Amino acid sequence: MQPLPEHNEQHKHGTMPFPEDVQEKETTPPEKKQQSFFVEMIQFAILALVIVMPFRFFIAEPFIVSGASMSPTFETGQYLVTDRLTYRFSEPQRGDVVIFRFPNDPKKFFIKRVVGLPGEIIRIQNSTTSIVNPTTGESRVLEETYLPEGVATRSGTATVLLGSEEYFVMGDNRTASSDSREWGPVPKEDIIGRAYLRLLPPTQMAVLPGKHNILFLNDTITNN
Repeated sequence: MQPLPEHNEQHKHGTMPFPEDVQEKETTPPEKKQQSFFVEMIQFAILALVIVMPFRFFIAEPFIVSGASMSPTFETGQYLVTDRLTYRFSEPQRGDVVIFRFPNDPKKFFIKRVVGLPGEIIRIQNSTTSIVNPTTGESRVLEETYLPEGVATRSGTATVLLGSEEYFVMGDNRTASSDSREWGPVPKEDIIGRAYLRLLPPTQMAVLPGKHNILFLNDTITNN
């Protein structure tokens, strides 16, 4: 009888790996791995655009305040989020703070307060703003409690009849504001949205910052 062959010494001492322990070498070249990475990055960027861009253009858009026309309600450097959705289903209200494209240069964005609504007559006499009913001629003086105390408004006289989709806007800092008193009403199509969130500075975070329901002075009516 032939003796059985002995196991190889290397197997005996465990120095040779068993077949199932052998790992297959990676065959993907570095060039393909790099291409795959770039493809994934492009796909991620496209997905981000698909999600973020509609949100920005149809729901909310950030703006940074620049200038003193709305001081002290809003100051330079404050970070706002504009609500672009509400005015798709409802109309701007008197007292709303709105962001809009400057009618004389659509590349510029302004922030002002809505004072006059479509179809109204706005009458400004020095520091007094009145709303005149075009049908009855009745005039009511606005009580603008949001204006800075002790600061005189820009003097002058103006009377403007607003169209069916026009809004009369003014800055709270009347002496430093270029607004409808100077270049006329704002068409509704130019209004981007209302100031919905103030995120910066953190100490002044607020929802609907600067929002006021403007009342008429003593709710009195006078005939002119």
